[in-house]
Amino acid sequence: MTRPQALITVTVMLGVIMAILDMTIVNVALPTIAGNLGCSLDDAAWVATGYILAAVVVMPLNGWLTAYLGRKTFYCSAIALFTIASLFCGLTHSIVALTICRMLQGLGGGVLQPTAQAILFETFGPRRSAGAMAIFGIGIMVAPALGPVLGGYIVDNASWPLIFLINVPVGILTFLMALAFVPTPKYIERARRAIDWRALGLLAIGLISLQYVLERGQHEDWWDSQTIVTLAVVSAIALLTFGIVTVRDKYPIVNLHIFRVPSFSLGSVALFVVGFGLFGSELIVPLFFQSILGMTALDSGMALVPGAIATAVAMIVTTRMVNRFDPRIPLVTGALCAAWANWQLGGLTESAGMDNTFFPRMLVGFGMGMMFVPLTQLTLSAIPREELASATGLAQLIRQLGGSIGVAIIMTLLTRQTTIAWSGLAAGIRTTQGVPMPTMMKMLSQTASVIAFDDVFRLCALLFLGAIPILLLVRRGTAPVAAAAVPQPLAEAA
Repeated sequence: MTRPQALITVTVMLGVIMAILDMTIVNVALPTIAGNLGCSLDDAAWVATGYILAAVVVMPLNGWLTAYLGRKTFYCSAIALFTIASLFCGLTHSIVALTICRMLQGLGGGVLQPTAQAILFETFGPRRSAGAMAIFGIGIMVAPALGPVLGGYIVDNASWPLIFLINVPVGILTFLMALAFVPTPKYIERARRAIDWRALGLLAIGLISLQYVLERGQHEDWWDSQTIVTLAVVSAIALLTFGIVTVRDKYPIVNLHIFRVPSFSLGSVALFVVGFGLFGSELIVPLFFQSILGMTALDSGMALVPGAIATAVAMIVTTRMVNRFDPRIPLVTGALCAAWANWQLGGLTESAGMDNTFFPRMLVGFGMGMMFVPLTQLTLSAIPREELASATGLAQLIRQLGGSIGVAIIMTLLTRQTTIAWSGLAAGIRTTQGVPMPTMMKMLSQTASVIAFDDVFRLCALLFLGAIPILLLVRRGTAPVAAAAVPQPLAEAA
């Protein structure tokens, strides 16, 4: 790695880690925020939801905004917006103002991930893209596990505004480094054209409605809620109309024609499935730790760290494999590891401890690490360098939506499977054998919850197994531009 490549890498990874941490760091602080701002926990949940709603809207616009503003201007603007919004998040004293600031923060954070991925892919070129994607993957897959740990520590030892204010000095440093080191390649610049406000409005309405349905569906009892039904219909109509308008537009704000590239379209399906399994398994493990094993949020976050370390190790190992062997070998191996580990987690009982979960969690992390590098490389390998910004934005959106859908389905299944298991257990009780009824009900509830968790763990295992045929179909492509997709000086230095 040359000095210019190292400086660019440090710059963009600082932005990625800030953006990813802020998706999870706030979750453990929500009860404290609700108490300090005098609002309900349901209202405080919008602090987390608002960030994600804003982020998913801006992700697919990455390519268009990069071309419209220029990479350096666009990227630096996103960092500035994220940093300023973080400052106001830490200074606000109103839940409404905090939610608005979090949405502004999400607009900036949603840019940092796909832009960083595109910059790294271009900086290192196709031949070294595996190493670049490993660096990127370590940031986006390890940071979520560190968020609850850091958030819990700050809330316990300082005050909740600090979870936002710590972004300010890091954001200023990242902004200055981006001004100095992030290039704006000439090939992604083009003449400015009028903004298609109709398409932009349809996209925003469709994605915000869809994300709201996924985030709040279980809480509002899904189709029994008129709000959920209405927004689901609005989302479907808006996104369908957006798709029709976009494919007919000569200069669309989202380049859907990228899906004509077979490796990208199949890779996107695989990313969706992997996002489902990743976000789903990462959700239910801390929930199991807290609700069944009685761990605190901080302790459950610490319990996820070994898996995150295994992910980082796997990415380093896989980087050396993908250029020597068929990338589908580590891809399928990772899926098998994740499937087997989740199936093992499906055998946990209420008497389980950390010793029962440590190895399966390490194996899940290792499997996810093995999958990320080759899957990302295969998905982007045939994309022309001029379209990398668009492709990475769409890829991150698909992964995020896969995760949101996975979380929504898994939370629904947990609730329903718990009810079914409780009914079955209760129906088999003929006598309490002298055990007080409240104690018996508590035991039944806990056992039913364990059964539901086990069912969901094994569903995740089957999902990873079911993804293997799709993973085998993804093949390495060749971009139309044969030269390394990087500014020429960096390509030569590499």
